[in-house]
Amino acid sequence: MQSTQVRHPRHVLMTVDTVGGVWNHALELSLGLVGRGMRVSLATMGAPLSSGQRAQVADLPRGLTLHESAWRLEWMEDPWHDVQRAGEWLLSLAHALRPDLVHLNQFAFGALAFPAPTLLVAHSCVMSWWRAVHGEAAPASWNCYRDAVRRGLGGAGLVAAPTHAMREALAFEHGAWLAKRALVLPNGRSAVCFAPGNKEPAILSAGRLWDKAKNLAALAAVASRLPWPVCVAGATEKPGSPGLVDTGALAHGVRSLGELTQQELAARLAKATVYALPARYEPFGQSVLEAALSGCALVLGDLASLRELWGDAALYVAPDDHAALHAALVRLIDDAPLRQCLGARALARARFFTPDRMVDAYLGAYARLAGTCSLGATPSDNDSKEKECAS
Repeated sequence: MQSTQVRHPRHVLMTVDTVGGVWNHALELSLGLVGRGMRVSLATMGAPLSSGQRAQVADLPRGLTLHESAWRLEWMEDPWHDVQRAGEWLLSLAHALRPDLVHLNQFAFGALAFPAPTLLVAHSCVMSWWRAVHGEAAPASWNCYRDAVRRGLGGAGLVAAPTHAMREALAFEHGAWLAKRALVLPNGRSAVCFAPGNKEPAILSAGRLWDKAKNLAALAAVASRLPWPVCVAGATEKPGSPGLVDTGALAHGVRSLGELTQQELAARLAKATVYALPARYEPFGQSVLEAALSGCALVLGDLASLRELWGDAALYVAPDDHAALHAALVRLIDDAPLRQCLGARALARARFFTPDRMVDAYLGAYARLAGTCSLGATPSDNDSKEKECAS
């Protein structure tokens, strides 16, 4: 009898959204996997590719193919019809492409009956985001999302998170079993793309201005009292809500650079002396890694995830403590040796989070998944709930 076990996965179908930092992570990982001889089919959703993203994939290497869609994501407003359609599209892709395993960067699809083992990577979730931002559990209006996340986590063959802190947050919100069974797979970033340049007296931050978790309004509260200019790079419009701008983060001397391409952001980071992100919630912090590779001195929100990653290579401030944020930035502005020391420490730690280490970790997870999971999955018991939310 022929075995249904996949012992040497060579082809991965990977999902990715185009409206957040997971895009760059997934592309970096995919390129690394292809460099190791694997095939990667990358399925996009969330929004059409931007011009900058399209430039990134203009010359893909052999073995990496792109399958585009624009289905709304599970955390967006009224998404469930799109999530259902996206799931049908992914299942059709999986049956047509016949990958050895499916790598999901969204929750809801973990409950689907893919014809291959599934790895679900939890980069962030609304439940833990809400608690960090609002200090309480998410309201009942998010119950469809909450149920979809729990079904996805329970249905996936293997679950992973980018930090131990994120894994603990998942376990708190969605089930204690995740604290022991979920893997920790840190992100990585290439030093070829981000490197120190000639530093200028400037403070930079990056993030979606509409996302309260980034807490960029805290920079606005102190910027006018700083001798150095403060610039923020990132989208000002929330997907699905054109024109929605966090004006608080744009006021009081903070210059908005808008959404930059990777090359434009790398150029800004190379020149910036200080990178400030007083975040309320940051499961990993891709932009922090890019800033550290660029030799910036780091001022970060005092979060377990960021301390886990950066240790003594950053200054930390409580997200609500504007006085402490101002004092930390002034301290760095006034103390050149400290700036240089922290920049060097950040760069040294950043060089640990290489694409090679990331690829090694994911290959280990793939091998573990393929060695223990059969190709045949069983349909979700919660189809009725999915249809109820989609209706």
